Amino acid sequence: MWAEALDLLQGAERLQRQSFALKILGSAPCWEPSVDLYQDGDELTLLVALPGVDARQVEVALDEAGLLVRGERPMPPACQRGAIHRLEIPYGRFERRIALPPGSFSMHEQLLENGFLVLVLRKFMQG
Repeated sequence: MWAEALDLLQGAERLQRQSFALKILGSAPCWEPSVDLYQDGDELTLLVALPGVDARQVEVALDEAGLLVRGERPMPPACQRGAIHRLEIPYGRFERRIALPPGSFSMHEQLLENGFLVLVLRKFMQG
């Protein structure tokens, strides 16, 4: 009975790894980073969790639909050679569209620091 349960668990983990590996190989985004959004007056601050992502791998676009953050977190070279026993960190292409509060915003500051993409937007008055 325990042997059957263990076999089922190992089979489920194997299917999860295979499914995740297939998503990595495609060109479509396969994960979304977590985002925090804070507003203080006319300034919005967004924190996008991107540990292990190089700043050169990130693209940010601001338009009337909101903010788009996309890029790629490559799998570390050391992990590409061996057998994977656990794979919980998402790798590959990512994309996140973030709706903004009403108003028009412009990019004021953008930096990647301590695993977070920090974006500061300022609301501008029309008129």
